[in-house]
Amino acid sequence: MKKLLSILFFSSFSFRLFAQNEVGPDGDKLVYIFLVLVALIAGFIFTGRSSRKTKDGGGKPLFGNGGVRIELGKSAIYYPDRLTLTVKNTGKTDIDLARPLLVFDNFWIKRKFRLKGSNNYVFYPLYLEKGKTHTLEIDLRRFYGHDDRLKKFPKAKIYLEDVKGKKLGSRAVFLRKTAFKF
Repeated sequence: MKKLLSILFFSSFSFRLFAQNEVGPDGDKLVYIFLVLVALIAGFIFTGRSSRKTKDGGGKPLFGNGGVRIELGKSAIYYPDRLTLTVKNTGKTDIDLARPLLVFDNFWIKRKFRLKGSNNYVFYPLYLEKGKTHTLEIDLRRFYGHDDRLKKFPKAKIYLEDVKGKKLGSRAVFLRKTAFKF
């Protein structure tokens, strides 16, 4: 027992000696941390991302008017059969829309589908003039027929890009009740 107490006493004494020899953080490490923080802030500013939210839940760009306004509606509050995608070109120039990406999201599992058109008509890529609106009806029963497990996925999200690959925006809707409120 005496050995154990003496070992604890000397070990605690040695820790105090080590603690007294610490000087503080190096100046170059503080500069690196500061530069990383400045780079992150500049990245958020120049990409136009913001934590500010609009009333429809999407992010608001810091600079410019955004180019397009995207709305995603559903036919029923829970378990809808159809989604309605509405894209309005609010920018100053005409844009070419690539095929939208529909993502069914189950928190850990995501199923992705590229949309070609509707009613067996293929009309993507789509040339959208400034001030014009494009509406796409998405029948979810067709996807459910492809994979019946998709009915259990609570969230659907649409991603839009132009033909050059520039991201124009995204919108999401909840298809069924969840325990989480986002």
